[in-house]
Amino acid sequence: MEDKDKKEEQQNEQIKEMGSLRLENSKGKHRIKLLTIIGEIEGHEAVSGNTKATKYEHLLPMIAEVEDSEEIDGLLILLHTMGGDVEAGLSIAEMIASVSKPTVSLVLGGSHSIGGPLAVAAEYSFIVPTGTMIIHPVRSNGMFIGVQQSLQNMLRTQDRITGFLAEHS
Repeated sequence: MEDKDKKEEQQNEQIKEMGSLRLENSKGKHRIKLLTIIGEIEGHEAVSGNTKATKYEHLLPMIAEVEDSEEIDGLLILLHTMGGDVEAGLSIAEMIASVSKPTVSLVLGGSHSIGGPLAVAAEYSFIVPTGTMIIHPVRSNGMFIGVQQSLQNMLRTQDRITGFLAEHS
């Protein structure tokens, strides 16, 4: 009984800290890794303390684990994100797209901005009837130098996003 309590406590901690869980009790005995991408995608800069965020440095190793583990048969990703760091979001999307096992994404609520590529990166993508997806031009915050090179960089980033969306939709 003590081992069961300890396993349940570890499972609850994994859900609380990482938003992930192994789903192993299905009727078909499929072992699915559940990942949640909720709030803002946090990349190289930390979001404010009161903002819900998903950290890419947490997700990348979990996605690699799905690919590497013989104990995991597939990946289910639940999305409700406002977007966030473009570079981090694209790296997560590329990792999801590279998984050789079955992958499914489900948009619950919204998958905005860089959440679009995250939603379509899976082999199968679904959205609930009340869900929304918003794609917008790339924006920047903070100091921005108004020169031709900055514009070209923004356009290249936009092309990377739209290219990924088109390739995986």
